[in-house]
Amino acid sequence: MRLTLFSRPLASLLLVFLAACSSSPPNAPIAVPDATATTPAAPPIKIGIALGGGAAKGFAHIGVIKMLEANGFAPAVVAGTSAGSVVGALYASGLNAFELQETAIAMDEANIRDLQWSSGGLVLGQKLEDYVNEQVHRKPLEQLAKPFVAVATRLEDGERTAFSRGNTGQAVRASSSVPGVFQPVSIGKFHFVDGGVVSPVPVDAARQLGADVVIAVDISSKARGKAPGDMLGTLNQSIAIMGQKLGQAELARADVIIRPKVLDLGSADFSQRAIAIVEGEKAALAAIPQIRERVAHWQAERARAARLAQQKAAETQRQACMDKRSRLQKVAGMAGLDDSCANP
Repeated sequence: MRLTLFSRPLASLLLVFLAACSSSPPNAPIAVPDATATTPAAPPIKIGIALGGGAAKGFAHIGVIKMLEANGFAPAVVAGTSAGSVVGALYASGLNAFELQETAIAMDEANIRDLQWSSGGLVLGQKLEDYVNEQVHRKPLEQLAKPFVAVATRLEDGERTAFSRGNTGQAVRASSSVPGVFQPVSIGKFHFVDGGVVSPVPVDAARQLGADVVIAVDISSKARGKAPGDMLGTLNQSIAIMGQKLGQAELARADVIIRPKVLDLGSADFSQRAIAIVEGEKAALAAIPQIRERVAHWQAERARAARLAQQKAAETQRQACMDKRSRLQKVAGMAGLDDSCANP
C-alpha cells in the first residue's frame, strides 16, 4: 500500500532529477503577455443616414438630423438622393444640424432655380450646382468632413451611380435632376438624371460607405387616390410610383425607417420649410427608442466578438509559450511544478 501511495510523487521527482542531470540548466521563466494589452478595443458603432428624394419636402431631413444629434446618434456617413443629396452634401461639409437649419431658412429659391427652355427640361440646374459648391467652400466630395455619396441614375442604361469623388455641386445637380423638370447633367461621356428613378432612399449606398446601422428617411410621394396639384408634384409622384417596388426592397435593408408626415406639403412649396423641419423632428424623436435598441444590439455583438478575439489571442500566446519551454520546464510542467505558461 505504501508503494502505491508514494509512487506518483516519487516518480515525478525522479523525472525532474533525471532531466536536470541530462539537460542544460533551465532557462529563465517565460512570461506570457497579457492578452488584454494586445487586443484592440471594439470600434464604435458607425451610423449611416440615407436621405431620400422629395423636392421641397427634403427640409424634413434637417429636423431628423437635429434629433439624431441631440440624442447622441450623429450620422458618421451620409448618402443622399435628389433633395436628400442637397441636405446631405451640406451636412457632410461640416455643418451641424442648427447651422444646417439656418442655411435652409436663409435659402432663396431664386438662387437655385434657373429656368431655360429646352427639350430636356425647364431648369438648367447650374444655379443649384453653384449654390452647393459655394456652401461647401468648393471642396470636392472626397474632401468633405464626413464620407458622402450622391446617388443619380445614368440615363443611357438606367444604372445607379453613387458619386463619391469630384465636383460636389455637379454630383448633387445630377442626383436632383428630376426628368422633365431639370435638364440631364452631362458628366464624362454619360448623362444623369434624378437618383430617385432607381434608388428613392439610398440605403445600399449608405451601407457601402461602411455604416453598421443605417437610418433611412423616406419623404417620397405616395399614390393616395388623388392627383397632385402641380407639375413638379405630378412628376415626383410618377417617379415614386415607378421606383416604388425597387424602393421598398431597398428600404427593407435599412435598420430603422423614419417617415416624416410631409405628404400634404407641396413638392415645390418652399414656404412650408419650417413645417417640414418640425415634422422631421417629430418623426425622428419617435424613432429614437428603435435606434437605441439597434445600436445596443450592435454594441453587444461587437463586445462578444472582442471577447472571443481576446480568448483566441490568449490561447495562441499560451501555446507559443508552451512551445518555447526548455526540456526541464516541460517535464516540470507534466509534474505540475511549472506554471510559467499559465493563462493570465
